[in-house]
Amino acid sequence: MVNAYVHGYHPRENTRLQDQASTLEELLHSDTQYPPGCRILEAGCGVGAQTVPLARNSPQAMVTAVDISENSAGEARRKVAAAGLTNVRVLQGDIFNLPFQPGSFDHLFLCFVLEHLSRPVEALRILKDFIKPGGTITAIEGDHGSAYFYPDSAAAHKAISCQVELQKRAGGNAMIGRALYPLLCQAGFSEVSVSPRMVYVDSSKPELVEGFTRRTFTAMIEGVREQAVKSGIIKLGDFEAGVRDLYRTTEEDGVFCYTFFKATGRKG
Repeated sequence: MVNAYVHGYHPRENTRLQDQASTLEELLHSDTQYPPGCRILEAGCGVGAQTVPLARNSPQAMVTAVDISENSAGEARRKVAAAGLTNVRVLQGDIFNLPFQPGSFDHLFLCFVLEHLSRPVEALRILKDFIKPGGTITAIEGDHGSAYFYPDSAAAHKAISCQVELQKRAGGNAMIGRALYPLLCQAGFSEVSVSPRMVYVDSSKPELVEGFTRRTFTAMIEGVREQAVKSGIIKLGDFEAGVRDLYRTTEEDGVFCYTFFKATGRKG
């Protein structure tokens, strides 16, 4: 099953995920469209932040979105309804034990899911059985090791490393983006291809300063403050200094960079 979601299920995390999705929609989703009549399995849909652009980009395809959390699945249903989408059904279920027959879907889509799994290759192999021969997989993941910024800050890197360590302790991998190619190959997919999607932010891009640097990435790091301090990974003062330096990158002379990785493959 899915390991503990290190970011938590607070309303502020729901907001952060929505900010992330809306800010990055063009970067991550613009080149993903499915033909009319096909069936797509979105595994690990969370609160539906990625489900909406996925379904909106392929209005004549049918999306079945699944998440292990009933609360998250309920929020996903609300988002889908609010967007006026009629080509989505949202179900609660464990991606390691789904009730579908082999070959039930034409395509598989995962976004920010594998990073939370201790057995990502096993999950991919299980999910591969649900798609038809010749069907495709699309997987998108971030990589916290790809974050760099100006002014540089050892304290900021240390704060980021707290989130990486907490996710590791929960059984996940916050730097899994760089591993997508070998993971999909190990799971038996063919024609695997990975493209990096870098987010570059400076003050000439105020929508990214606010939507990504502040409300997506730094908000995510801030969200593990209590866990990081309680677990003894870092002292509160050191963590706060790191967060301050991350916010410093949102000033007029600041720069922030982060890379996502988008992988595609095919079931032979």
